[in-house]
This record gives sequence, structure tokens and C-alpha cells, in this order.
Amino acid sequence: MKLQKLMSLTRKAVDEFRMIQSGDKIAVGISGGKDSLTLLYALSGLKRFYPNDFTLEAITVSLGFQGFNLEPVKALCEELGVPYTVVGTEIGKIIFEDRKEENPCSLCAKMRKGAFNEAAKRLGCNKIAYAHHKDDVVETLLMSLILEGRIHTFSPVTYLDRMDLTLIRPLIYVDEADVKGFMNKYTLPVVKNPCPADGHTQREYAKDLVARLSYEHPGAKERMFTAVLNGNLPSWRERIPKTHRTKSQT
Repeated sequence: MKLQKLMSLTRKAVDEFRMIQSGDKIAVGISGGKDSLTLLYALSGLKRFYPNDFTLEAITVSLGFQGFNLEPVKALCEELGVPYTVVGTEIGKIIFEDRKEENPCSLCAKMRKGAFNEAAKRLGCNKIAYAHHKDDVVETLLMSLILEGRIHTFSPVTYLDRMDLTLIRPLIYVDEADVKGFMNKYTLPVVKNPCPADGHTQREYAKDLVARLSYEHPGAKERMFTAVLNGNLPSWRERIPKTHRTKSQT
């Protein structure tokens, strides 16, 4: 995927769901993976020409694992002109050594989000950005159906009232396959996740299930995503059609 396509899909999401307003300071969550680095590229590029002025802060929450070299990510942030902060924690030790969690992902995610949100507030941000893409939307829908018995997936924009932060997900129109293509084309400095639970989660199960459904029923993923867009889910705010946008949104 070329940068032009990434920028087009990102702006489509930002415009349709009114994600960015003038004066916003947005903290971008950087895990070191392909998704978050693609998001950083997308928002830093959008910043150059978007009519609503905004600024960015890149933040990585380190879990304390050895061998997590973030120097390549730091260099990329310097290249893109985005301030970069690494938040050191002992989350890995707490999860795997102190508590010895059998199902560590939920608690780890909660602790990581808490550390990230606190850092965003400390840096004066009013919004935070996650790198969830189209595949994540569909996978979360399937996980909710299978494991929870409800029709639900995360929303493009969520207000976190306890922290007074607005969470945005600008990559929701981007396919994971295109993220991989972008990573390869632009040689993103992806940092390997040192977490021992990486690749052994319910998310991986859902990813494999979506791949199988798409193989057996071509177009299944796109139809499921369209069902989310048109399903009037309570957490999804109404989209603004292109013909109804104001000048500040186009």
C-alpha cells in the first residue's frame, strides 16, 4: 500500500466520524508493531495538510522486558518530527512473576492503558489514538458473538469520562493486508514484541477464524464490516456523508 492510499483511508475515517478538531493534541500509542507505526505515519502525514490544526505525541509503554530496543522507533519519530516518550513500568514482572497470571492479557491491557492514559494527560493531550484496523473491528465482533453472546465491537470514537480523554481509531478503514504492504514498502522499524503470551490469545483465534471464513466465502470480511457500519450499534456515532461535510471537514 502506498502512502497516498493510507492517507486517503485515514482521512475518510477522520472526516466521517469527526475524529479531529482544531487545537487537538493527540497521543499516539506506539507498541513498536506494524499497526502503531503505520498509524504514526498516517497522522503525521495528515497533520501537514488537514484543515483542523492538531499536534501529536508518540508514547510507548514499556512492560519492562529485556531486549525491547526502541532506538529505531525513536529515530522514526525524530524523522517525522513527533515528540516521543517511553514510559517505563514493571507490568511484565507483576503479571508473569508476582501474580503468575494464567490468562494475563486482560490485566496487562488494563494496566498498559492506565499507564498510557496517565502519560497522555501529563503531556497535555486531550485525545489518544489507537491503531485498530478493519480486521480488528471484524475480529472483535466475532469474539463478542462467540464468547459473550452479544453484538458488539469497539467504536471509532469513544469518550473516556474518567480520564477526560477522547479515544480515536483512524485506521478502521484500512485492511491488515494493506498495513503489511505499507510496512514492507516503507521498511518500518518494527520491534518484536517480547511478551511470552504474544501469539497465543483469543485475538489470534478470531484472526484465524476470519481468514478461514474469507477463504471459504470470499468477501465475508467486507460484508461483516459493512454490517457493523450499517448496524446502528449504540457506540458508533452516525457517519457524515461526504456530500454533507462542512469545509472544515473536507
